[in-house]
Amino acid sequence: MNAPLGNVNSPVEKIRSYHAELRAIRHDIHAHPELAFQENRTSELVADRLSSWGIEVHRGLAKTGLVGVVKGKKAGSGRAIGLRADMDCLPMHETGSVAYKSKHAGRMHACGHDGHTTMLLGAARYLAETRHFDGTAFLIFQPAEEGGGGGKVMVDEGLFERFPANEVYAIHNWPGLPPGQMSVRPGPVMAATDEIVITLRGKGGHAAMPHLTVDPVIVSAQVISALQSIASRNVNPLDAVVVSVCSMETSQTGVFNVIPDFVKLIGTVRSFRPETRDLAEARIREIASGISAALGGRAEIDYRRGYPSTINSAREAAFAAKVGERVFGKGNVFTDAEPTMGGEDFSYMLQARPGAYVFLGQGGGPTGCFLHNSGYDFNDEVIPLGAGYLAALVEESLPLK
Repeated sequence: MNAPLGNVNSPVEKIRSYHAELRAIRHDIHAHPELAFQENRTSELVADRLSSWGIEVHRGLAKTGLVGVVKGKKAGSGRAIGLRADMDCLPMHETGSVAYKSKHAGRMHACGHDGHTTMLLGAARYLAETRHFDGTAFLIFQPAEEGGGGGKVMVDEGLFERFPANEVYAIHNWPGLPPGQMSVRPGPVMAATDEIVITLRGKGGHAAMPHLTVDPVIVSAQVISALQSIASRNVNPLDAVVVSVCSMETSQTGVFNVIPDFVKLIGTVRSFRPETRDLAEARIREIASGISAALGGRAEIDYRRGYPSTINSAREAAFAAKVGERVFGKGNVFTDAEPTMGGEDFSYMLQARPGAYVFLGQGGGPTGCFLHNSGYDFNDEVIPLGAGYLAALVEESLPLK
């Protein structure tokens, strides 16, 4: 069902005229998912489409990344805006039964990046046909968002030196909102995503003679419990931090009477503020080392910092909301939604340029699944909505006088 719009003259209506073509593109990308830095087919498809619409294409950033350049009817403003979409898939097996199901076992578009890429292509075609703006639009097709840090690689390889956008925006589909609604807020919107690997070493032996061992299982139980005090006793209750131990390994499994030599704890830490991130890392090291030493063992802590927190700049978040009100109607734009503890490498682009990360409602979609579910599928009905919104960002950021 088509969502209500606040302005029927928005780019959405024109993009609806080639919705069928965009839907076919999305299904093609979905059927041929590619992992981080391996998006060769997807990148080729994007480049071919952009070129066919007369858009200047630049390739080579972050291996498979590319940037399309669309110039407006005028260039007097001297300004430019960046729009970013991610292209990679997840290493998951698709269990759905759609006709365009992944053709590659162990790979699927379970986060909607196929839809994000398609929406930016829809905006690209519209902008190339109308050019109703004063300045330049840089269309950034980024690889390796799912853990590969493709956003950082593009920035490090000179993205904004070669394509000097004054501001940058990205949208992500959100099954928790219905089609025709969106959410954007200033400040933190997604968390920093760190990984922890804690190896607790003891002395293995016979389970019937534990006094002759240093039991790392006992050590791990104490460490896991104490790690939860970071959130409950070390961090301001009005702040947010998550410390989750998600899996355990031991040097000995499947034997009922053997105490292992070590236990490895694997997990994640999520936070918004840099100070909280530093505190969490310090306390994890102190807790694991201190408890291990007290119980006769030792700890090896590997703390791996991942993506930083995704932080929207205030002016650009307000602007993104204003454009959303034009496209979707004021009552369909939310500026007070809670941040999520998920992570995003668009954070690196927001460290380099002011901008905003927007959540676009897609409802439950055709399968009713949330992101990163093996049965998930992007909702094709929101393609014109997202594409039209991206195009509207350009037209309102770079208005013709």
